[in-house]
Amino acid sequence: MDDSTKAATVRRLQSVEGHVRGIQRMVEEDKYCIDVIKQVEAVQAALSKINQLILENHLRTCVTTAIRGDDPAAREAVIGEILDVFAVGNK
Repeated sequence: MDDSTKAATVRRLQSVEGHVRGIQRMVEEDKYCIDVIKQVEAVQAALSKINQLILENHLRTCVTTAIRGDDPAAREAVIGEILDVFAVGNK
């Protein structure tokens, strides 16, 4: 992972961590259910953005290297990994 993507990812993860702690407090304080659900949805959206950043970096680095390389097994491996990620995400 390149340094700028790593830094952005860590910042976003720290933000999500704080947000999740806030949701935990909301539950402990018996806040209104719909408000809790909205906050959980916000965290899910933030995690999706993190996945997008990581996937973009992966495609631009690891996948590009494998596709341009001379090893057909490496090419197939990265393609299989991406397909697996989307298969899991769509279950």
